[in-house]
Amino acid sequence: MALRTFRDMMGREVEINYPPRRIVSLVPSQTELLYDLGLDETVQGITKFCVHPDSWFRSKTRVGGTKQLHIDKIKELKPDLIIANKEENLEEQVMELAKDYPVWISDIGYIEEGLDMIRAVGELVDKEEKANNIARDIATGFELLQQAEEKKRVLYFIWREPWMSVGGDTFISNVIETIGWENVLEEQRRYPEIVLEEVAIYKPDLVLLSSEPYPFKEKHIAEVQTAIPHAEVLLVDGEMFSWYGSRMLKAIPYFSELIQKTKYKA
Repeated sequence: MALRTFRDMMGREVEINYPPRRIVSLVPSQTELLYDLGLDETVQGITKFCVHPDSWFRSKTRVGGTKQLHIDKIKELKPDLIIANKEENLEEQVMELAKDYPVWISDIGYIEEGLDMIRAVGELVDKEEKANNIARDIATGFELLQQAEEKKRVLYFIWREPWMSVGGDTFISNVIETIGWENVLEEQRRYPEIVLEEVAIYKPDLVLLSSEPYPFKEKHIAEVQTAIPHAEVLLVDGEMFSWYGSRMLKAIPYFSELIQKTKYKA
């Protein structure tokens, strides 16, 4: 092993013993990527939200939630690399870990940045060829995706009480646009709160209720439909819209089916 310096997506220089042998992942999407890169023996710790793959969720050491990390548990694992994310993890906790361990931080707002992350992580963990193949297949899949013929106005909910949606500077919004639709909150930033009784002013054609982080269910469709009677309201798999790692491979056929499902519907 030799010391190598990498630059993360925040522009920070991260020096690691290369290749890393004891990795802790603090990001569900990137945990799944590490699995798909074949790092079963190398990854030591994951969060309680790293549910894919199920075998890792059941066997790997869990180090808390993405925003409630158990620092002591992470230190017990003696990681030689920690993989984090600007949005999903709290800066205070990440910086505390960075005092003692190499922490590589991703920052992703677009599909293309997700592909950059995949390639970068592949280089970081000595799996460049596999990572480049995954990124290539995702890029090709999105190029071949037949976009929606109708530019539907979409309102995407991620939370309830308070009701929260997504602004134009989010990965989810970029996915909505890539599908061929329009985010009705494109001009807003991050995750704006909305009064459900007032959403009709945005004139959405389609309302999507995500399975995560809030677990929307069938019963919530009627609640939203009451406020927006003329819009179509659907439950969607939030992982497909927000996981920016190798799950994007599965997202492409999912979006293709979703486009067909909503075709020619007002």
